[in-house]
Amino acid sequence: MGTPLAAPCLLLLLAGTAGLCRAFFSLPLRVSRPAAPSGSLPAPVVLRPASSSRQPEPPGGADGLALASDPGGTLNLLAMVENLQGDSGRGYYLEMLIGTPPQALNILVDTGSSNFAVAGVPDPDVTSYFNTELSSTYKSQGIDVTVKYSQGSWTGVLGTDVITIPKGIYGSYTINIATILESENFFLPGVKWHGILGLAYDALAKPSSSVETFFDSLVRQAKIPNIFSLQMCGAGLPVSGSGTNGGSLVLGGIEPSLYKGDIWYTPIKEEWYYQVEILKLDVGGQNLELDCREYNADKAIVDSGTTLLRLPQKVFSAVVQAIARTSLLYIQPILGIGETLQCYRFGISSSTNALVIGATVMEGFYVIFDRAQRRVGFAVSPCAEVDGSPVSEIEGPFTTADVASNCVSSVSFHEPVLWIASYALMSLCGIILLILIILLLIPPRCQHRYTDNDVVNDESSLVRHRWK
Repeated sequence: MGTPLAAPCLLLLLAGTAGLCRAFFSLPLRVSRPAAPSGSLPAPVVLRPASSSRQPEPPGGADGLALASDPGGTLNLLAMVENLQGDSGRGYYLEMLIGTPPQALNILVDTGSSNFAVAGVPDPDVTSYFNTELSSTYKSQGIDVTVKYSQGSWTGVLGTDVITIPKGIYGSYTINIATILESENFFLPGVKWHGILGLAYDALAKPSSSVETFFDSLVRQAKIPNIFSLQMCGAGLPVSGSGTNGGSLVLGGIEPSLYKGDIWYTPIKEEWYYQVEILKLDVGGQNLELDCREYNADKAIVDSGTTLLRLPQKVFSAVVQAIARTSLLYIQPILGIGETLQCYRFGISSSTNALVIGATVMEGFYVIFDRAQRRVGFAVSPCAEVDGSPVSEIEGPFTTADVASNCVSSVSFHEPVLWIASYALMSLCGIILLILIILLLIPPRCQHRYTDNDVVNDESSLVRHRWK
């Protein structure tokens, strides 16, 4: 008998040095158990590395794994193939037409935030901006909004206008849009995009979750399935002569031509970021032997807007030591503006608040954000190859007998909770301040006259709270 599976899981494997070595950096994820229409589990499948043959496992061996199916409907998914340009270092962007008459802008695709925002005034680092005065359909909501990222921030004003995506779904739709009036380290020299498309959940929307997100608006107005998929064709390779690599953002479905083999899914642990559960990390086939909660410290998310694979400090240190022992390197090309250079950088960095599966990892896969079934899917991308050999692979299932049943902390203090706590503290401080002002304004004749027997404590303090 084979070793029983404590829970079906999958491995995301990235070959070292851009596919030139057969050793792997692997990210094992817990596998989702999607509900079948009949109420029973679909026939199980098992995935193996692309370099080996694939045989079906006996029924029950991979309980809970299922092939992905294409959502029904009238969407032309092929029309969205290769609608992205860019690279992992400077982001992947989508052309969008905004306003009436339409103004064409390039919009960065970001699964790690939830606001749709565009440059609203001239900026030294952007070549175009959205001029609201030229759009007859723009309506300002008069609400100020500030969004901070791990790097950079912007401040703007919320409004609404119509958008059209030339290589997207058909039709025009009214969307919440923030015009960026001030920014810091957000627009960078050499970038070819003029705004950002946040595709995460409304829990992250600013100034509150009541702001309907771009994708929620599309699902509601266009009546498309609540799913999108993303292929970014950098895979650590130098860009083409045009200065950009391609990619695809498929809104409302899964396009079969964008992946090879089958799709494996991992559950979304919480709907704010696309938070997943990392079970362990292997470098060169060697387990780092850390408590799995270290990998999910604070959170582990899938974020196309982050360039690197970012690891909590303790995990990062262990990975660096393991890489030094096995002589593997994870590198990305560094590109000069307007030219291709054979210069590289380390594709993994430390993080203070999350494990982030960024473009370094995502470029090797076709990634499906199945919001309807609360899961993220991964499949091998045909554009992630060097000389016909894949730079990334997927395999599984594997035993989790040595992994805790839950690697995600049950205590989760994320941004919406912090905002609620901040507002509560503000209200409390406001009430205390109001009481103090009233007491100071009460005429002396109405105040209590103390006797010698009264105990008087004239010590008081005001507590200052500062929050983000």
